[in-house]
Amino acid sequence: MKLCSISSGSDGNCIYVGGKEANILVDAGISGKKIEAGLAEIDVDPAKIDAIFVTHEHGDHITGVGVMARRYHLPIYSTVETIYAMLHTKNIGKIPSELLNYVEPDKEVDIKGVKVTPFAISHDAANPMAYTFREDNHKIGIATDLGTYNDYVVKHLKGSEALLVEANHDVNMLQVGPYPYVLKQRILGNKGHLSNLLSANLLCDLLDENVKHVVLGHLSKENNFPDLAFETVKCELTQRGFDVNHGFLTVANHLERTSVFEI
Repeated sequence: MKLCSISSGSDGNCIYVGGKEANILVDAGISGKKIEAGLAEIDVDPAKIDAIFVTHEHGDHITGVGVMARRYHLPIYSTVETIYAMLHTKNIGKIPSELLNYVEPDKEVDIKGVKVTPFAISHDAANPMAYTFREDNHKIGIATDLGTYNDYVVKHLKGSEALLVEANHDVNMLQVGPYPYVLKQRILGNKGHLSNLLSANLLCDLLDENVKHVVLGHLSKENNFPDLAFETVKCELTQRGFDVNHGFLTVANHLERTSVFEI
């Protein structure tokens, strides 16, 4: 299986997951042109994408959904509430009904041999999901845009060999930054985003000898730095006895794709 972040951050999110036969996108929150360019860099034909799994309806996760679906006739999967909200979002445009597929939390979907499991997360959206992907004995877990996590989230992500998890902000940067008070409270709340430290805490609950790659994603441009996220998470993991070896931990951003991580 393969994992590659084409874009990740407050400006737009799009993640590629590949199986033996399946080619899957998680979100399409950047322009169709940028998605096509990112896929071309990893030798994936956009017309060969088998599904777009949408986490929730915020613009940085759906900007390119309509364009990609119409241009390549790509099936879209998400909760009924998310799809309804997405279709009523400005600039998405009409999407043929035959491309819309509804998922429910904890109910597996098979995409050419890749078992995709949606699971509920805490975020200020209609009915947001995170996803895991399994093929044979391999598993990838992707979870961003969650203000908090619990045993249910840990249970779903546990056993992943590759993980992409949110490290959205540094709490001190956010608190002293220019955002209005209401927005700061939203981000810090249980339906907001994970801080660097909370991301590290989540990873401590997930790491074992099977985890090969960890990608930190959905960083805020205003309230975080890649080096800060990396060092905060690395230091916390190291202090708790985890061996963060070279190449194990990566920070994704919105300007360029990550490497293609294979498990």
